[in-house]
Amino acid sequence: MRPKPEPIAAGQESVWSFPRPAIAQPTEARIVIEHRGHRIADSRRTIRTLETSHPPSYYIPTDDIEPGILRRAEGSSFCEWKGAAVYWDVVVDGHVLERVGWSYPSPTPSFAILKDHVAFYARPFDRCSVDGQIVTPQAGGFYGGWITDGFAGPFKGGAGSAGW
Repeated sequence: MRPKPEPIAAGQESVWSFPRPAIAQPTEARIVIEHRGHRIADSRRTIRTLETSHPPSYYIPTDDIEPGILRRAEGSSFCEWKGAAVYWDVVVDGHVLERVGWSYPSPTPSFAILKDHVAFYARPFDRCSVDGQIVTPQAGGFYGGWITDGFAGPFKGGAGSAGW
């Protein structure tokens, strides 16, 4: 059952107008991730992925991620649109955040712009922001979308949304 989209306020995008299959597009929004007093990433050169019912995930160029902070994690997954994903731990002052990032080393041709970019779950970090606005993580343990006031839901990931 498809839920009823929330009304769109001025300056918002509805996640229900996002396409399926997903797409990737450049954005100039400033994406900042901070943890334990470190700036993990700071970029205006990110790629956002958009998919029906999901808030965007932001893929940050590896050049805009603090050097030496990423450590390849075990495991992989497969996205029907993007291809094979690998996972990343973030290590800050000896503290390890396990499998908090993912990337597509050899994305499908439609998602080639994701190469050399890493996306992160917002929940494990002290602060994630989009253009200065603090992010609310997408609900659920699998999804990595970042919710801000710029998006109208409801958002997939919460209780009862598995069938959307």
